[in-house]
Amino acid sequence: MGAILVIMFVVFVAIGVPISFALGVVSFTGIFAMPAIPNTVVFSKMFNGMNSFTLLAVPLFILAANLMNEGEITEKLIDCCNALVGRFRGGLAYSNVLVSMIFAGISGSSQADTAGVGKIFIPSMEKQGYDKGTSVGVTAASSTLGSIIPPSITMVVYSGIANVGTGALFMTGLVPGILLGLAMMLVVKMYSKKKNFPKCEPVKVKEILKLVFQSLPALLTPIILIGGIVSGLFTPTESAAFACVYALLVGVFFYKTIKIKNLPRILIETMKLSSLSLFALATANALGELLSYYQLNVLVQGFFANMPGGKLVFLLVVVAFFMFVGTFMDAVPAMILFVPIILPAATSLGISPIILGLIIVVTLALGLVTPPYGLCLLIASSISGITIEDAFKGTMPYFLSSLAVLLLMILMPDLWLAIPKAIFPGLF
Repeated sequence: MGAILVIMFVVFVAIGVPISFALGVVSFTGIFAMPAIPNTVVFSKMFNGMNSFTLLAVPLFILAANLMNEGEITEKLIDCCNALVGRFRGGLAYSNVLVSMIFAGISGSSQADTAGVGKIFIPSMEKQGYDKGTSVGVTAASSTLGSIIPPSITMVVYSGIANVGTGALFMTGLVPGILLGLAMMLVVKMYSKKKNFPKCEPVKVKEILKLVFQSLPALLTPIILIGGIVSGLFTPTESAAFACVYALLVGVFFYKTIKIKNLPRILIETMKLSSLSLFALATANALGELLSYYQLNVLVQGFFANMPGGKLVFLLVVVAFFMFVGTFMDAVPAMILFVPIILPAATSLGISPIILGLIIVVTLALGLVTPPYGLCLLIASSISGITIEDAFKGTMPYFLSSLAVLLLMILMPDLWLAIPKAIFPGLF
């Protein structure tokens, strides 16, 4: 029966059935084939899997990002970053990465970053003379930072699954997230002369200071959110709620760009985007229940227990596995399904659940720019109007730079725990 379910899932994915529906149908079919188990288990697991205060952060962070975009706060950030780095060759590409690093600290969502930042940057870069592949590649690749630099929706979900401190996981991802952004900027520098990237006119210091002041509410948001979580002032879910209120107040009263009459539309858009992730998460919970009946976790633990090479080989296999999974599945259902299976094996090898979470989150973030499913790649290519194949070619140099940083994380896993150990000594 297990082989039939695997074939069903592969066929559904191959013919383009949405991943959430494929997971749901396979779950229902598998449990239906077990007479001793009532079919209602599927629906109870779906609902119980959603009964989590932590998961409330998912729609709230998406709402915060939508409010930022509606309030033209994203545009203020872009103007500020362009003024700071636009004078260099490849200035718009540098600015693209820098804005994504800052926006990541506000929205916690890579998809929101691609949609909000991409609709401005991609046409602007093409108009200034960048080729379509570069415009899409830089935008899609830098958007993956939204899943890594805190606060991060995927890290919130992982912390709930693995029962680890969200604040500690956030602090573990901070330095690697910045390194990933710097690695992408290094690629921009390497290609700037080779492809003769354009540069903008220098902006006067007085104008830069003015733009920084206008962007200050947005620039302060990541500091407030991360500081509040680390200090224990509020939980990740409460920080997401605070981000929504903060973005609304800034948009309505400071920039005066959000109109009350537009709020119903913003809320409807948020519900549409949230439902995609949350329904996939619900069906993944149902499939996870089915996998537990087949005792897949026991098989995986036995497999890794007999594998030579220790921690290094284990982490390399985990990266290869989640890289493959990320090509056809979103991060949230992938973690719901496979983290409970892999985590015990990692713990038995002495690997910190926080380090495992960092590596899984980064790997699945890279899956957002790998075809055929790569959601950030799909969004960015649709904005530019190019094929997925051309978009992936443009993304490849930045993808490889991220892969190099990921390899560094695997080779020196304990290095990234220095900051969380200093802030949360009681957890280690």
